[in-house]
Amino acid sequence: MTPHTPNAARTHPARTAAMVVAAVFLLVGILGFVPGVTTDYDMMKFAGHDSMAMLLGIFCVSVLHNIVHLLFGVVGFVLARTVPGAINYLIGGGVVYAVLWLYGLVIDFDSTANFVPLNTADNWLHLFLAIGMTGLGLVLRRRPTARDAR
Repeated sequence: MTPHTPNAARTHPARTAAMVVAAVFLLVGILGFVPGVTTDYDMMKFAGHDSMAMLLGIFCVSVLHNIVHLLFGVVGFVLARTVPGAINYLIGGGVVYAVLWLYGLVIDFDSTANFVPLNTADNWLHLFLAIGMTGLGLVLRRRPTARDAR
C-alpha cells in the first residue's frame, strides 16, 4: 500500500493533531459552562470585559467566549476530515490566535474593546496556541514518504 492511498490519508498525523486540538477546544468550551471548574460562574456575562467568570480560576470567560471555543472545536473536526483541511485548520487557527494575542496586547482590559473578554493569562495562552498550532500545521503539512508509512 502506498502512502497516498485513502488509508494513509485517514491516519495522517495532521488529521490526528487537528482532531486532538479540536477536542481540547470542545472540552474547554464545555468546561467554561461548568460551575466550580469556572469560578465566579454566577458573574458570567454574555460578553464584555465585566464578565468576572474565570475558567480554572485563571482565564476570563463569557458565554460568547465559551461558544467561540465550542465552534472552533466543531470547525476543527469538520476540517480534520481531510489532510488539507486539517493543515488549514492548524495553520489558520494559529494565525487567528496570533491576531488575538496581538489584539490582547494593544487593548485596555477594562475597555469596551475587550468584548471577549481577555486577561494576561489569555494572552499568554493565545501566544502558545499561535506558535503551537502554526508549528504543527507547518511541520505536518509535508506528505508522508514511503519510509514514513513503514
